[in-house]
Amino acid sequence: MKIVKPDTQENTLLIGFPSNGLVGTFSISYLIHHLKMKQIGEIEVPDLTPTLFVEGGEILAPIRVYNKNNIFIIISDVPFNQYLAEGFALAVLEFCKKNAIKKIMMVSGMETINQQKEAPKIYGLVTHSTLDNILYNNQIPKFLDGSIFGTDAAIMSVFRKTTIPALVLYAECHPFFPDPEASVVAIVTLAKILDIEVDTNDIQNRIEKLRIQHRRLMEETLRAIQQEQGKETRVPQIYK
Repeated sequence: MKIVKPDTQENTLLIGFPSNGLVGTFSISYLIHHLKMKQIGEIEVPDLTPTLFVEGGEILAPIRVYNKNNIFIIISDVPFNQYLAEGFALAVLEFCKKNAIKKIMMVSGMETINQQKEAPKIYGLVTHSTLDNILYNNQIPKFLDGSIFGTDAAIMSVFRKTTIPALVLYAECHPFFPDPEASVVAIVTLAKILDIEVDTNDIQNRIEKLRIQHRRLMEETLRAIQQEQGKETRVPQIYK
């Protein structure tokens, strides 16, 4: 098979939002910090409860946009229920059209059924075959069978009908608690795809701070996931 390197100069959008293990939140937050990205805007989602965050005396919107060179990031500090997820996905699509985004990548958590003390594995899923080479070049197994729901499913559903390809990385994680180990694996994988150098010790130190900071967010995320499932008993988000 011929290896085709992705165009690292084209506009790429990374998306982070609360999911299992807060893997997406931790991973994308770290990249914003590591790359010293600048906030360039905010995203509004219809019917989202008015929410603001205060950090170091600065008022922050719950969904923010960051940029450095050809890399854009949209990160949400609030989880979305099934009704808000579609509105968020459509807002992301509108942003992509206005900013000539050529591909998007997301990171999410995949609840592990077998809770063994092994390094978390990561799987990839793409909306368009044009991104298959990213999985192949980086030796990322493709997610082959199962089901997805929630915010990542809403985004994939919207983008699979467009010409903008989307890729989601699913890192195995603990379903009930923030999972720093899964986040490290996700960050290292993303950095490899984007050709960015990262220090795993720096990652672990930064994520430990995020883990303490986002304890309440994990509780809110679990409630949102349970609401999507329509039941209190937890079942795996993805069966593998």
